[in-house]
Amino acid sequence: MALSLDHIHTTNRLGWIASVWGFAGFMAILVIALIKLTVIAVDSFNYSFSTLHWLALIANSAFMAYSEGYKGFQKGYSPRLAARLIHLHHNANFLTMLLAPLFCMGFFAAPRKRIITSILLTLMIVIFILFFQLIPQPWRGILDIGVIIGLSWGLLATVFFCYQAFINPTSCVDAEVI
Repeated sequence: MALSLDHIHTTNRLGWIASVWGFAGFMAILVIALIKLTVIAVDSFNYSFSTLHWLALIANSAFMAYSEGYKGFQKGYSPRLAARLIHLHHNANFLTMLLAPLFCMGFFAAPRKRIITSILLTLMIVIFILFFQLIPQPWRGILDIGVIIGLSWGLLATVFFCYQAFINPTSCVDAEVI
């Protein structure tokens, strides 16, 4: 019986460590991106904005709030990340604990389609980052403001869905774990 209890305590500890690391690692990625983008976005206001700049800022902000924040994070990514976090909490092993943020983001132990989607999404983000670096101010800042809105929405949605998942694990969507 003692061996069984030790195994339960070790597994529980591993699950807690993995879930905290998975959540904190993903949140760190978002927060670091938000900090870096905010510096660029604030700098854009050192330039004179024409009517076209203001219209682009409003349109891009609305578009990014809807597409990245609402559709991307709130309706898709955040609920799944929370479900994978709960799965990790209850089923962690050494590898999933070590790579918890990547596990939660769907880079492994997921259906082939989810892994491919995660990789392609990451590549697309990297390409956008490289492309945005070529755009002069204030246009770059205008685009980055939209990204900041989408990422902020995503951060809040992720916190909400992770909280909900730990309060009521049955509310989770399919974790897509294989």
